[in-house]
Amino acid sequence: MSYVIIFLKGLCMGAADVVPGVSGGTIAFITGIYERLLTCIAHVDGTLVRYLLRGKFLAAWKHLDAGFLIALLLGIASSFLLLSRVVLWLMGTFPLLFWAAMAGLILASTVLVWRQLKSWNWAYILPLLLGLAFAYTISVATPAETPSDLWFIFFSGMIAICAMILPGISGSFILLLLQKYEFMMQAIKDMQMLTILVFVLGCVIGLLSFARVLKFLFARFHDATVMVLAGFMLGSLVKLWPWKQVLSTYVNSKGETVPLMQANILPDAYARLGTDPQTTAVIITFIIAFALVLVLELLAKRKATVQVIRI
Repeated sequence: MSYVIIFLKGLCMGAADVVPGVSGGTIAFITGIYERLLTCIAHVDGTLVRYLLRGKFLAAWKHLDAGFLIALLLGIASSFLLLSRVVLWLMGTFPLLFWAAMAGLILASTVLVWRQLKSWNWAYILPLLLGLAFAYTISVATPAETPSDLWFIFFSGMIAICAMILPGISGSFILLLLQKYEFMMQAIKDMQMLTILVFVLGCVIGLLSFARVLKFLFARFHDATVMVLAGFMLGSLVKLWPWKQVLSTYVNSKGETVPLMQANILPDAYARLGTDPQTTAVIITFIIAFALVLVLELLAKRKATVQVIRI
């Protein structure tokens, strides 16, 4: 049953990764598997290789926490196959309500992240502000022209995968800023194997190295790291503001013209663009999504308390 729950969390992570501006790392963090995932990634090391070379497969399995990793990856992969169309349909059909729900979920999740502090210190305001400023800057940055050489494809893979495991920062959005999102989608479509392999290699190296850095930070500076990640999540809210005005567009791999740069505006300004701002429905959706996270956490705590009492 525990692996089923991990699989379901993987489904949620995959669904989040489909959404531009939403990070699967955020879902991992708020569902309580973030540090376990980092540990699992960090255990792809020399010890694992030695176990495999000596035929100690059970020891390798336990060292990697392979059951957890396989269940999670299956959930993520299944989500891409099963939920991506649903999420994209919701984004296209009910965009204002969708982004309002996302904002409510992320803001409530930030509250839960804050509660993971082991102790409070006013000095933690600094890492919170640093994380917030960084995520905000990334969210409002303007895409720039970049080279298409293999070295930059490798670099893009490293940066994008690091962003994907950081709560509040979307790896696909980083690729968009680097102007390599469309490039990589086209490369996959055309089966440009050299480009794909170089990008994947960058992802693997970036993931293995960055996961170790994060694991070290959690071990040595747990509360400060939690505050930085909370800042990331707060800073990303600017990307989830429902009412936006399109400033520029680009053509995606399907030949569709979609927004590239957008500006956040107030509901009345949105109405002047000729579209119903659905202000009441947006606010209600935001409140429901916010409350849902807190209610689920309360139920989880009560269940844990009951189990402890029974033991």
